[in-house]
Amino acid sequence: MENTRRQGRPALGLPVLALVGLALLAAPRVVLHDLDLIQEGTVVNALFVFVPPLVWIAVAVLRRVPNPFLTVLVIGAIYGVLLAVGHQLLWHVSFPDGTPRLGGNLGDVPPATSEVVVRGFAAVGSVFTGVLVGAVSGLVAWGVGKLRR
Repeated sequence: MENTRRQGRPALGLPVLALVGLALLAAPRVVLHDLDLIQEGTVVNALFVFVPPLVWIAVAVLRRVPNPFLTVLVIGAIYGVLLAVGHQLLWHVSFPDGTPRLGGNLGDVPPATSEVVVRGFAAVGSVFTGVLVGAVSGLVAWGVGKLRR
């Protein structure tokens, strides 16, 4: 129990439900983007891109979590999973004419195999994106936390 809690707090400094809730702050952009309701390069899109990680950073710093980098990295990983699930659920909207096919030397693989590969890479890319956003935001939270001390 000592490894998972410090002074009665979860090891990440926030309950799991809070981590999921913070990750969910970034989920609306996935839906709005896939439904083509917001476009890249707009102020509205920028708000949906930057505000959630800024909130993650603020919460980690203000709550003085034990390891802000790790806490925000976990939030980013959860967001990455949500991003992958959102893209998969809205795949038919993003690609109404069907899943893009592999090309080049892989152009001859069966359509079903091509779809599995393309969707698989999209899912892995989504999780990686979430982890990367969490890592960068976590690094910022860690730095701000150090400056506050």
